[in-house]
Amino acid sequence: MFVAVVGPSGAGKDTLMAGARSRLGPDPRFRFVRRSITRPASAGGEDHEPLDRDAFLRRRDAGGFALWWEAHRLLYGIPRDIEADLAAGRCVVANLSRRALAEAHARYPLLVLEITAPPEVLAARLAARGREDPDAIAERLAREAPLPPASRVRRVVNDGAPEAGIAQAAAALLDAAAGR
Repeated sequence: MFVAVVGPSGAGKDTLMAGARSRLGPDPRFRFVRRSITRPASAGGEDHEPLDRDAFLRRRDAGGFALWWEAHRLLYGIPRDIEADLAAGRCVVANLSRRALAEAHARYPLLVLEITAPPEVLAARLAARGREDPDAIAERLAREAPLPPASRVRRVVNDGAPEAGIAQAAAALLDAAAGR
């Protein structure tokens, strides 16, 4: 099963997935995917394979990505080799854009793991990052990005201690690996 992790900025996707990877990573039923992104490794955030735009496009054109999309002036890619993991019955976990969900749903058995938090929690987390002014934060929070109607979804509301959210995310992934 392909588990697409989605959610708004500030929901804690990276934190919960790092915690779930720490708990479940040794389990051979799981593969946590490292995305390719056209941003420098020094930019912070998730561990990713940094590629410049030309290298990304060459790999894309050669069929090196199972899924790819553009968002926020960056290109993101999921490596093609996930298909071998899926064929072997592994649970492949990747942070995905909602824009890529329809294609993922059409190509792979899919579970959407939506990580979210109440608007006031998201606003506080985004403000603490210091990357955006209050108007930009309000604009980001006002964006709506519904899930495709046919999606199978598990939702984790990450509004408390990280360990509670990590436990919920890990439980959802264990259920996915068990076919539930």
